[in-house]
Amino acid sequence: MVGKFKFWGSATVGTKGQIVIPSEARQALDMKEGDKLLIVSSAHSETLVVVKPDVLEQHMQRVQTNIKDLLDEDIK
Repeated sequence: MVGKFKFWGSATVGTKGQIVIPSEARQALDMKEGDKLLIVSSAHSETLVVVKPDVLEQHMQRVQTNIKDLLDEDIK
């Protein structure tokens, strides 16, 4: 583990643009056949992030709550 990141191994992009997520990562992150994954990156980055939609939704809800809390503190 490096900081908050875990190195799961590597993947090679195949001729159809597909990659295989290492089995240890799939097991640890409870990824199953048929799961939908979102592939995102920032506009100025060559980094891809693979995330389950429900996990992204949970993060976004926390961000929204934190913003609301900050705004509420500014009003006080």
